[in-house]
Amino acid sequence: MKTEYQALGFRAGLEIHQQLEGRKLFCDCPTIIRRDKPDFVVQRRLRAAAGETGEVDIAALHEMEKDKYFLYQGYYDTTCLVELDEEPPNPVNQEALRTALQIARLLHAKFIDRMQFMRKTVIDGSNTSGFQRTALIARNGYLEVNGKKIDIPTVCLEEEACQVIERRKEYDVYNLSRLGIPLIEIATDASISSPEECKEAAAKIGMILRSLPGIKRGIGSIRQDVNVSIKGGARVEIKGFQEYKSIPKVIEHEMQRQLKLIQQGKKPKEEVRKAEPDFTTSFLRPMPGAARLYPETDIPILIPPSLREEKVELLEEKAKQMEQLGLGKDLAEAIVKHGKATFLHDMAKKYKQVKPAFVAETIVSTPKTIKKKEGLEVAPTEMQFEELFRALDEGRISKEAVYNILADLGRTVKLDIGKYATMPDAILEKELKKIIEENKELPFNALIGKAMEKLRGKAEGRKIVEMLKRLNS
Repeated sequence: MKTEYQALGFRAGLEIHQQLEGRKLFCDCPTIIRRDKPDFVVQRRLRAAAGETGEVDIAALHEMEKDKYFLYQGYYDTTCLVELDEEPPNPVNQEALRTALQIARLLHAKFIDRMQFMRKTVIDGSNTSGFQRTALIARNGYLEVNGKKIDIPTVCLEEEACQVIERRKEYDVYNLSRLGIPLIEIATDASISSPEECKEAAAKIGMILRSLPGIKRGIGSIRQDVNVSIKGGARVEIKGFQEYKSIPKVIEHEMQRQLKLIQQGKKPKEEVRKAEPDFTTSFLRPMPGAARLYPETDIPILIPPSLREEKVELLEEKAKQMEQLGLGKDLAEAIVKHGKATFLHDMAKKYKQVKPAFVAETIVSTPKTIKKKEGLEVAPTEMQFEELFRALDEGRISKEAVYNILADLGRTVKLDIGKYATMPDAILEKELKKIIEENKELPFNALIGKAMEKLRGKAEGRKIVEMLKRLNS
């Protein structure tokens, strides 16, 4: 029986772009993305060049017809003449190449034995040279999603574009600090058969990428483009997803847009569109073609370096190990995404009196709760977290005190455990007797509330209740 998407002739493919950490692809500048005041600004105009076919790409012509000029912001200590296209590229960053090849291996792709960088014409101002350098490094890989194999025809290594700061009618402003950061591009085939499967494939690729060191983290470090088509429609490339979870909604809106045009007797156009915050799409430019590519003459052909056969533990494998420590599936995945799986395992071995699930919740959720409730930013170091869990394991503080200790850390930048030291049993008993004496008319549950209100953080809640039962019997 055909699904709704099969009946519509739905087809989709992904392009995932992931930045790498360290040094840039063709110079020694750091991969630090800046937005502070620049040291200098350079003005340029760009023009489209013919590709290897002898024709000028339609998307490049579209951008050139806007007749804009571009302002590029730079920094003396983190950008250089390579970004300004005033100096030829340096030899390729070998560390970035090795990381890209490791990713290709995890995707079961076969390395290209001779790697030729190409120039991809880009005239929207996002690259000072008017082109982006990109090289095919591996082919014919695959990805398994829910038991289905999705082919990965190409894995490329390329340079990241400038960061757009401002767009105006006459000109655009870009920042050079992002230009040249190593970028891995992973492209699937068009065998993705539903919007939900597209999201799951993006999540799986993201998980594989984050399993390796050298991958840049943070907002904007990974981007997803989705190619979508339906029967009677046209292939559309959608860019600008805020996060992979929005992929199904954006695809559904794009399908409805194309279906509406088809019902009106109009033929949808092949084009590049932008994913908007409300999940609709808007026109960006015509779909580029083969005419935009031509060989890069400043970089020699590369022979891939030999890589040792190393076992890479995927994040999903680490998450399963975390579940064995008593964490739920979502919490296990969250602690792994935070990069704290090894740290959690160490804490579980050292501090037997503290449940691993509580350690994980404290690392993953407590700082978020403090920010939401108190408006405080708190980012404890592993050393500070360990000091906290050691005190908890030794009974010097209660679980209820952890929130307050971390909130105080956000206020004072000091981890003050002594302030919330647990009350000795003798003093706790004396305090509870006083509460009982002053509230004889209250039922037991209300008595617990009174005790918790006064003694929260000074003793474990369980101990307060047990001692209160004994004293009140």
